[in-house]
Amino acid sequence: MDAEQNSADSPSRIDGLENGEGSETSEKEGTVVSRITELEKALETKTEEYKVLHDKYLRLAAEFDNYKRVIQREQREQVKFGNEQLLKELLPTLDNMERAIKAARENEQAGLEAVVQGVELTLKQLVATLAKFGVQAIDTTGQAFDPATHQAVSHVSSDSVPRDHIVEEFQKGYRLHDRVLRAAMVSVSSGPAASDEPHQPPRSG
Repeated sequence: MDAEQNSADSPSRIDGLENGEGSETSEKEGTVVSRITELEKALETKTEEYKVLHDKYLRLAAEFDNYKRVIQREQREQVKFGNEQLLKELLPTLDNMERAIKAARENEQAGLEAVVQGVELTLKQLVATLAKFGVQAIDTTGQAFDPATHQAVSHVSSDSVPRDHIVEEFQKGYRLHDRVLRAAMVSVSSGPAASDEPHQPPRSG
């Protein structure tokens, strides 16, 4: 009797197990599908973010290239026209030189005086113009010799100028602010002439 009852209950138990397993499988499949959907949405979002960032990068790269070209063009123009203001300031000096020459040609009697006056005026104007841009002459005569600003081309004995001081200036030197543009060419005192040098008799002709 019990055996028959157990055998009668077996199909229903099997059906119950199959139904339970099927439900669990369906739940797992639903979970996987839901997860895949979430991942697809996340991937889509990240793809859109990548596109936005990539477009931004391309715009920045293009702007940087344009900026670099502008800077390079400005640097070329600065090299080409960097002395524009200085040259503009020198034009009146050129005008005065031309006027002096013209006046000398028109008036032969006063020609030499006109040229001298014109050159003096031009020189003063040129010195003043250069001073505006920081160009100053280097002091020489009577100054102590300074190898940083003076170039000695000769040494001469002198009773009036102390040893290692400048006796004469042959060519002016100039500095731009605190930088030497050109050293002054000078002669330097070697001190008084030695009195104990042997007397050299004059040579007979």
